[in-house]
Amino acid sequence: MLSVTNTLSGEREAFEPTDEEVLLYVCGLTVSDDAHLGHARVWVHADVIHRWLEHEGYPVRHVENFTDVNEKIASRIGEDELGDSELAVARRFIEGTIADMRGLNLKRATVYPRVSEHIPEIIALIERLIGAGHAYETDGSVYFDVTSFEEYGKLSNQRLEDLEAQGDPDERGEKRHPADFALWKAGGVSESAIREHEKVDHDRPPEGETWDSPWGEGRPGWHIECSAMAMTHLDETIDIHVGGHDLVFPHHENEIAQSEAATGERFAKYWLHTGLLETKGEKMSSSLGNFFTVSAALEEFGQNVLRSFYLSTEYDSNQTFSEEAIAEAEERFERLERAYERATEAADSPDARTKVEDEDLREAVSEAREEFTRAMNDDFSVRPAMAALLSLANAVNRHVDTHDEYDYRGLRRAIETVEELGEGVFGLSFVSEGEGRVDIADELVELVLRVREDEREAGNYERADELRDDLEALGVTVEDEGDGTTYRL
Repeated sequence: MLSVTNTLSGEREAFEPTDEEVLLYVCGLTVSDDAHLGHARVWVHADVIHRWLEHEGYPVRHVENFTDVNEKIASRIGEDELGDSELAVARRFIEGTIADMRGLNLKRATVYPRVSEHIPEIIALIERLIGAGHAYETDGSVYFDVTSFEEYGKLSNQRLEDLEAQGDPDERGEKRHPADFALWKAGGVSESAIREHEKVDHDRPPEGETWDSPWGEGRPGWHIECSAMAMTHLDETIDIHVGGHDLVFPHHENEIAQSEAATGERFAKYWLHTGLLETKGEKMSSSLGNFFTVSAALEEFGQNVLRSFYLSTEYDSNQTFSEEAIAEAEERFERLERAYERATEAADSPDARTKVEDEDLREAVSEAREEFTRAMNDDFSVRPAMAALLSLANAVNRHVDTHDEYDYRGLRRAIETVEELGEGVFGLSFVSEGEGRVDIADELVELVLRVREDEREAGNYERADELRDDLEALGVTVEDEGDGTTYRL
């Protein structure tokens, strides 16, 4: 049976969803910059959680938001042709983020809601909190009254009397308690908030989006957004809430307070928090400028190496990004890939026999499946699960190295196991990442060679030589022979 470590209780708990369908909410990205590897760490572990739940027979309704209304986004209006409005800037980064997600082979969420399209739901939730006596309006802004919620601080294990002030310093004179947090902010983005995040100088601070509300024109607070989107697309009580450990306080603490104050129901049964990605002893973050973008990392390392890297550390532990860690991840994936290739080659060869039985191989397959299942049901423990697959890879190699005739059934079961667990659960791909593009590359090279031949026939030999040189610069070796032209990629 699956058990998970619940941040709310601080204990390992048996996983029991409310209904047959698991309701999974992942705190998504505030799209103010290109996504980096710290963001991708949350994505990949949430993806593996999603995949394992489905493997175990649970239907999953997976919601992951994009925060497209934020001071950081507004501060970039007009910068580097990103766009002339807050939503235009957000759209630019959402587009890149979705491409990064596809590049990492993430399963698609059921929906990717945006804050800007849920303003009516946000306003309705705030009205509900005011009506229940948990929120109050001051000069067009609305704040949550933390003293009205007796369990405030239960996720982060903090006492209300020990908490410092939350939010923009400009808000503090409007609040009854320093820890009260904004649900709705009157007017546009404050100049102080813009200047805090601004990367370039502007003649005037750019203005963010505003909407009409019962309290006047304004913008939603950060925390209320996730509660509204989660309850809109899932339910008032969800099963699993996933996010980075740095969001425990104040974001997730405030989500709990406002959601449970409004509904009287438990907001999330299980809170799962991923550890931070560090580089050179610091958290990888856009604000520190020490980040490696997902798109650049995919181009340099590929999806399989990146996923193998993330799968080397448990989701709730911090992880260090380094050249050494990436090299180890590459070696692990290559071991799995090579064993998979050897298994498929052997199984498809004429030496694979029906009556050959290798009990060691068959036992290794069974043990790998058992160990993988045991590990994943133990709070999604990816390290021992990966070790189980590597152990199976060793068994495949031993079988192929020591047998002239192969155990077809054993190899077939090994192949199916790697495909089911390595691809289906871990999201790895054992088809070369470039393999699907080879035919297209051949067609393009042949097209250029036909153009080159036309140039030669027209007597444009210098242009023909330039085309040959251009191809060779791209790694295509062109050889002119008596009976025609050949090439090698």
